[in-house]
Amino acid sequence: MIDSPASSGSPKDQLESYSEASDDALEKASRLSFGRLIPMVVLAIGLATAFYLDLHHYLTFETLQQNRTAILEWKHENYTVSTLFYVIAYGLATAISIPGAIWLTIAGGFMFGTLKGGVLVVFGATLGATIIFLAARFAFADFFHAKCGAMIQKMEAGFQENAFSYLLVLRFVPLFPFWLVNLVPAFLGVSTRTFVITTFIGIMPGTFVYASLGHGLGHIIDQGGMPDLATIWAPEILLPLLGLALLALVPVLYRKFKK
Repeated sequence: MIDSPASSGSPKDQLESYSEASDDALEKASRLSFGRLIPMVVLAIGLATAFYLDLHHYLTFETLQQNRTAILEWKHENYTVSTLFYVIAYGLATAISIPGAIWLTIAGGFMFGTLKGGVLVVFGATLGATIIFLAARFAFADFFHAKCGAMIQKMEAGFQENAFSYLLVLRFVPLFPFWLVNLVPAFLGVSTRTFVITTFIGIMPGTFVYASLGHGLGHIIDQGGMPDLATIWAPEILLPLLGLALLALVPVLYRKFKK
């Protein structure tokens, strides 16, 4: 009878062998954990770089107003490139959760009009949200399940039962910050398919309202006007503002009827 590797040698040799194997496993797990963090580290570096370069300070109406002619000329001369650039830029801004990204939505309507601008925003925002969702799930989902197993499993079971409806409501009704709704589902076992579909559909109402506001502001500037108090009563501004007011009431109505 030939002894197996596990049963051969003295107990001391076997103990040393098991110890070495354990050390190798721990080292491998450590490398794996670090590797899982890389996507989130990259996003964090991106956010830090954006702050260092003060990019969020450029996400203002003044920037759009002062550079509208140059932006539109570049768009007309490089239509395909500008379209792709806008979607990618919006996706990256969403992925790193840079403050003031709402002005990018307004810029979409400002540059491309309500319909096309809104569509580009929906694609860009969904792309960016999916990136951070996948990065967070890859980096931290196993960690949270290991540390908070019973609690996470209970939350996961309740959430997954109606995951599509819950996520759609969270997108339609802005009860929580956009970045938070991107992260939490990553820890609750929500499928990528469900996340992408609910994000794509759920952000449409708010997106088109803001894009319409941007288009209205651009139209007024093109007519030689400057936004002031009288501008509010222009239909292209008033209607989007009414839409924003209705969106702001949605969380209030939701909480009231939920009671």
